[in-house]
Amino acid sequence: MPAPAPAPAPAAPDPRRWLALVAVALSVLVISFDLTILNVALPTLAADLHADTGRQQWIVDAYTVVFAAAMLPAGLLGDRIGRRRTLTVGLALFGLASAVGMLADSPGTVIAARTAMGLAAALVMPMSLAVIPGLFPAAEQRRATAVLSTALAVGMPFGPLLGGLLLQHYWWGSIFLINLPLVAVGIAACLVLLPESRDPAAPRIDLLGAVLGAGGLAALTYGIIEGPGRGWSNPLVLGMLVGSVSAITALVLRSRGRRHPMLDLTLLADPVFRWSAVAATLVSIVLFGAFFVLPLYFQSVLGTDAFGTGLRLMPMMGGLLVAARLGERLVARFGPRGVITAGLAVLAAALLLGSRTTPADGYGFAALWLPLVGAGMGLAIITATGSALLTLPPHRAGVGSGLIQTLRQVGGAIGVAAFGSVLAAGYRGALDTAGLPAAAADTAGQSVVAADSLAATLGESALASSAHAAYVHGMDSVLLAAGLLAILSAVLIAARMPDPAGALRPAPAPGEVTEVAESSV
Repeated sequence: MPAPAPAPAPAAPDPRRWLALVAVALSVLVISFDLTILNVALPTLAADLHADTGRQQWIVDAYTVVFAAAMLPAGLLGDRIGRRRTLTVGLALFGLASAVGMLADSPGTVIAARTAMGLAAALVMPMSLAVIPGLFPAAEQRRATAVLSTALAVGMPFGPLLGGLLLQHYWWGSIFLINLPLVAVGIAACLVLLPESRDPAAPRIDLLGAVLGAGGLAALTYGIIEGPGRGWSNPLVLGMLVGSVSAITALVLRSRGRRHPMLDLTLLADPVFRWSAVAATLVSIVLFGAFFVLPLYFQSVLGTDAFGTGLRLMPMMGGLLVAARLGERLVARFGPRGVITAGLAVLAAALLLGSRTTPADGYGFAALWLPLVGAGMGLAIITATGSALLTLPPHRAGVGSGLIQTLRQVGGAIGVAAFGSVLAAGYRGALDTAGLPAAAADTAGQSVVAADSLAATLGESALASSAHAAYVHGMDSVLLAAGLLAILSAVLIAARMPDPAGALRPAPAPGEVTEVAESSV
């Protein structure tokens, strides 16, 4: 009886894979710093275009709402038509929308441009992770994930840094103009270096499922954003939240009856993927609390400008880079569960230390704990994302990446809403408005920025000092709550997340359709 034929050797990794990853990281960096760069230019933009407060809010929120809503269908779209194609289309749309924003002469045009940019970002972000399983062998995927996660995290403080520098020399449209050459380089690099990959068995887009998913996530994100300002009992907020629950419930029920659903809940059956996704979501909730309070602390209390704020966040990036460098070796020694738990513990320690900030402290105290925030963030979120990706077969990478990114984005929105409420309550409770007219006291209680403006108008230095102390009190409350949540998250992950030694990716089942990789030329 003839001996069975030997199994074919695995395909050799693409020799250009690390150059291709640089192209993808550049794409992620453009999207990442655009999340924060607008905050710097918003006051100037609003003054030039005569945008009222409501339109200013939509200029910011249109991007966030569409970004969160479109990532699930974008993941399935990339699996079906090709991940490189989806990535480059997203970058091209991002560049086109940036050009429209640069030339805008009305708030409505800027809102439309930001909406299109949010859709483009939703096409880019899931695909940036989805290309990793098909491009890198399992042994290199954690390192590749660390590169992308670092690019994403570095972009957040880089946005104010770059925006402040541009506004010192150019007009507000330059924050959109800067995207154009970066997008062009990213598209060219992706087309030349990144091989196409797709799932030949991916189904057609489920239009009803896409509407339910996008509508439900958009309503949820908008309701969370509006809740702290309008009040959680506001009819609009309640309507959005109830509508989102209804739409997402309908999507879950519909997904259970489909072979290739847009919301693939079977991915959560794998305990490593499930708890990695939970860890990434929890870290996002905690981190958005810190990112939410720090810029105003630096600008309003310490008196720095936008450029200086970005500069002062750089120690956090130093900690992140160290964690990204060490993470792979630590995982090899202690396992993903140990590293994620340690990252959350370091993050908790940093936030609890930060919660001891007093109004008399300068930047030196913040510089002491910010590197620990970066290190904890890097250890936890890079390891969690990498562990989740390692459980995905290549042909489901788009759907799986879209699910992870959606959970992180929704988690971040929840973090901003929850910690925003904590900050507002702490600030108003500690603010001393004795002797002010009722209208002035109400204005001062809205925000530390409003109190500073009012104090300058009235010549009331005591009001400014009280507002700064009240803001620090509210910030400390946020950091304390975030630190306690990080501790609970560390305990949860340590107790529940499995840590299979050496388990990288399950072998495909007999007859399972394998990934199709096409030439990049």
